Amino acid sequence: MIDPIMHSSAAITLIGGGEANTVDLKEALSIAPICVAADGGVVLALEAGIMPEAVLGDFDSAPSAVLGQIPPARLHRIDEQDTTDFEKALARIDAPVILGAGFLGGRVDHQLAALHGLLAFADRPCVLLGRDEVILLAPPKIALPTRAGDVVSLFPLADAAGQSAGLKWPIDGLNFALGEKIGTSNAATGPMSLQMEQPGLALILPRRLMPDVVAALCQPDAARWPARGR
Repeated sequence: MIDPIMHSSAAITLIGGGEANTVDLKEALSIAPICVAADGGVVLALEAGIMPEAVLGDFDSAPSAVLGQIPPARLHRIDEQDTTDFEKALARIDAPVILGAGFLGGRVDHQLAALHGLLAFADRPCVLLGRDEVILLAPPKIALPTRAGDVVSLFPLADAAGQSAGLKWPIDGLNFALGEKIGTSNAATGPMSLQMEQPGLALILPRRLMPDVVAALCQPDAARWPARGR
């Protein structure tokens, strides 16, 4: 068990070194006001005039000149190479939800690694911010104010099943699995809700729903997945 470095009763913004800009970061911080950087994400934080509360990672993509601008007590070097910097951060942040910017876009292998991190750390609710969409691991249950026609895509990272309301094509009775059944390009008929039987389904939604998703995951009674063996 890894002891968290960051504890917060509010949502935390985690900034990575991928495709994100100062607008993305400031929008994220308006919802999740505490900033933590994963390795190279510290560059964007400082460009935006934000001093991160902590910088986590192996520091192989953060220039030493940039790290030199951070108070030493906020630098947390993690040298192991079995996990990505995103996973290193997820393992050490204890918050109701993490809002991640700079983990989507760019190299496909990096994006796939980020999706792997969502599942590997299913007990750490995290919403990844993309250019037009947000992606999260579907929690045990969630209700959102989608509008009729909103694209709601469901993609299995592992075998998964559940029930839905408010989708054009309900998922009840379906067994999602890679190479067998996916649920991309579904559509909302109005407000939607999901109840999942196990962690494994990536939920992809319009970016404008980011505040609603974060609010739903921050509810005191929001259900969370248990920690996976790792």
